[in-house]
Amino acid sequence: MGKVIDRYHAQVAAGELRPDPEQQAAAGRLDTLAGALEAAPARGGLLSRVLRKKAEPPRGIYMWGGVGRGKSMLMDLFFDCVDLPSKRRVHFHEFMLEVHDRLRVERSREHGDPIAPVAAALAEEARLLAFDEMVVNNTADAMILSRLFTALLTLGVTVVTTSNRPPRDLYKDGLNREHFLPFIALIEQKLDVITLNGPTDYRLERLGGFPTWYVPNGQASTDALSRAFFRLTDFPVEDRANVPSADIAVPGGRTLHVPKSLKGVAVFSFKRLCAEARGAPDYLAIARYYHTVIIVGIPIMGPDKRNEAARFKTLIDELYEHKVKLLAAADAEPMALYPDGDGAFEFERTVSRLMEMQSAEYLAQGHGET
Repeated sequence: MGKVIDRYHAQVAAGELRPDPEQQAAAGRLDTLAGALEAAPARGGLLSRVLRKKAEPPRGIYMWGGVGRGKSMLMDLFFDCVDLPSKRRVHFHEFMLEVHDRLRVERSREHGDPIAPVAAALAEEARLLAFDEMVVNNTADAMILSRLFTALLTLGVTVVTTSNRPPRDLYKDGLNREHFLPFIALIEQKLDVITLNGPTDYRLERLGGFPTWYVPNGQASTDALSRAFFRLTDFPVEDRANVPSADIAVPGGRTLHVPKSLKGVAVFSFKRLCAEARGAPDYLAIARYYHTVIIVGIPIMGPDKRNEAARFKTLIDELYEHKVKLLAAADAEPMALYPDGDGAFEFERTVSRLMEMQSAEYLAQGHGET
C-alpha cells in the first residue's frame, strides 16, 4: 500500500468521498505509478544514464470520463503524493500555448525541425508531466502532437492526463484528422487508458439542485455563490481569506488575473470581466481553463452600457461553446438584463444561451465539448 491509495481510503473513511470502485481502481494504478517514479534513478548520475538507456520510463496514464467523475480529485491526490523534484502539472490548453511560443522561437533560429529542441527542453525540466483536461479543438495543436509526445516519451518523460473523452474521440471530425491519428495510436500504445464513468456526477451533485442564477445582487446572493464555490472546490470555509488567485495565459503573450482560482473554478466580478478593456482572447482563455465560472455584480444593461453588453455577449458565447458551467448573481433574470433600447434585439441570443446554461442537460455536459 502506498501514499496515493492510503489517502484515497482515508478520505472515503472520513466521509469526504463516496466509495466508488472505478475511482479506487484508478487510485491503485496511480499509486503504483507514483512508486515507480520515485524508485527510478535521479537524473545526472552515471547509474541514471546507464539505466535510462536500458529501460523505458514508467508507463503513463490517460484518465477519461464524464464530467464530475473524480478525475481532477485523483490527479490532486497523485500529484501531491508523488515525491519527485522534477514534476509539473499544467492545464493542457496552457501547455499548448507555451509549446507554440517555444516553437516560434526555435523556428526563428532556422536550425531545422523545431520540435526536437522544444521536446528536449521540456524533458529536461520535468520527468513527470501531468495535464488537466486534454482536449484538442484546433488544427495547429493536432498537427504537432504526435511528433511532440513521441519525442517526450522517447526522452524519458512520463505523462499523466485527464480528459472528458476517450482517446479515439479526441479531435473528432477535425480538419485533416488523418494526420492526428498517430497521436491516438501513441496514447493507446504508451499510456494506460483508465475509464472513470460511474453513474454519479459528483460535481453536479455538489450543486445540490441549487439555482445557478441568483437575483438580485446583494449579500444573500453573494453568500449563496460563496457556498457553491466551497462545495465545488472542497476548500475549507474557515480559510476563506486564503483562497488562491491565478494569472492565466492569454493568446498574444498577455496574462489575465483571476481573483479566485481553484480546481477549475474561477470567481470574477462583472466589472473586472466586462467593464474593463477585454476581448475575445481573454474570454477564450477563461473558457478553456475553467470548467466553472462564478460572476457577481451583473447589472441591468441598456444603450448606456453598450460596450459592457457587447463584452458580456462575447463572454457568454465563449463559455457556452466550451460548455462551462456558469453561476451568477445579477440585478435581473436573463430576459430582463437588457430590457429595451438599441441593442436589445442583438442581446436575445445571449438571453437564450443564459437560459439554456441553467438546464440540467447543459450542466451535465463535459467541459470543452465544443
